[in-house]
Amino acid sequence: MSEMYEECGIFGVYNNPQAAHLTYLGLYALQHRGQESSGIAVRDSEISVYKGMGLVSHVFKHHEVLDRLKGNCAIGHNRYSTTGSSSLENAQPILINCRIGQIAGVHNGNLTNADSLKHWMVKDGSIFMSTTDTEVIMHLIAKSKRDSVDSMILDSLSGLKGAYSLIFMTQDALYGARDPAGIRPLIIGEMNGSFFLSSETCAFDLVDATMVREVEPGEMVRIDSQGITSFTIPTFEPSVKLAHCVFEFIYFSRPDSFLFGRNVDIVRRKLGRQLAMEHPVPDADVVIGVPDSATTAALGFSEASGTKFDIGLIRNHYIGRTFIHPAQDGRDFGVKIKFNPVKGVLKGKNVVVVDDSVVRGTTMKKIIRLIKTAEPATIHLRISSPPITCPCFFGIDLPEKSQLIAAGQSVESIRDFFEVDSLGYLSIEGMLSVMPEPETNFCTKCFGGQ
Repeated sequence: MSEMYEECGIFGVYNNPQAAHLTYLGLYALQHRGQESSGIAVRDSEISVYKGMGLVSHVFKHHEVLDRLKGNCAIGHNRYSTTGSSSLENAQPILINCRIGQIAGVHNGNLTNADSLKHWMVKDGSIFMSTTDTEVIMHLIAKSKRDSVDSMILDSLSGLKGAYSLIFMTQDALYGARDPAGIRPLIIGEMNGSFFLSSETCAFDLVDATMVREVEPGEMVRIDSQGITSFTIPTFEPSVKLAHCVFEFIYFSRPDSFLFGRNVDIVRRKLGRQLAMEHPVPDADVVIGVPDSATTAALGFSEASGTKFDIGLIRNHYIGRTFIHPAQDGRDFGVKIKFNPVKGVLKGKNVVVVDDSVVRGTTMKKIIRLIKTAEPATIHLRISSPPITCPCFFGIDLPEKSQLIAAGQSVESIRDFFEVDSLGYLSIEGMLSVMPEPETNFCTKCFGGQ
């Protein structure tokens, strides 16, 4: 995908003397969900936090940092800012001291009523140190008048609207919570008496844990010496419908992860197969994917169409997000250092290019221009999701509607803009047809759906 970036990744460990090191590994596996900042909170005699700007490997590049984070319980966070600016003040975990002691928290998602809650609390005397939704939630916990940690957290969650998967750590327990619509994933793992919480199961593979189950929509779990205890989150919105984020399957999650009841790789391949059925290219010689997130869908397209799949674009994985554009003129320079076309695969061929989504369209135009330097005979662009026509309010960093290329243009005019021989998007119906049952459990708002 060209212009939509990762959401946050969260991870937690309970009852392991190497909690901080395991959290580091978990965050490393979840790096694709956020690259702006990373942090770990660990519980020993008290809770301590270490966080910084940049990749996990950069923030924790000195071994002595992890060695100092001693304790048998830890939580971690990789951030991509959908709300709040990119700064150290907004890095997580966030640690507070309140009347029941220390609580550290991490959050993946986006609250739609965060501004109104913050306005109310500021008028009541609260002081905020960041612009994140997470700090709003931590303030709500501290303000609760309930008489136990369980009830204080549940009380705070009852007032939230929007998308959230949360992990909290106290002196006695690890907590995980998921919004009633189940928009964002949160999964429980286990290894020899140690328990884990993670945005994706791919993190469990790195720490040798096995998946227990998903935290259910509208559920809070407490993990402590008694095991796993489940609570129902009270809500002021009756009969909330499930609305899993379909972009977790299209783009966000790693193909080797399992969430929403299905393996991501299986669903992504089915998206590619359905795309081939809806928009075939009979005279195609080769199918390529825009690496890395569209590769699996491209394989599905190849399988369904009987057209050879090949590696037509090589991605440079060693470009940091802090790369500074050189002074020399070169409007495609960023794409050129990220991708290299394989001329031996593309020259003189009728090429199907599969990508998972298109947002503004500017990067895709540069990719097509780059592919043309390899002199293919024709280029047929296929997108394994529907046209994005609406912004998202639940944690996807989509721009305003006026910046979405599909919001005000026809498919034919977009084809002209990309200068390709044909363009085909997957239909909403086709996309939902390959999702885990029942298909009505997925949010399609960004595609102009429900």
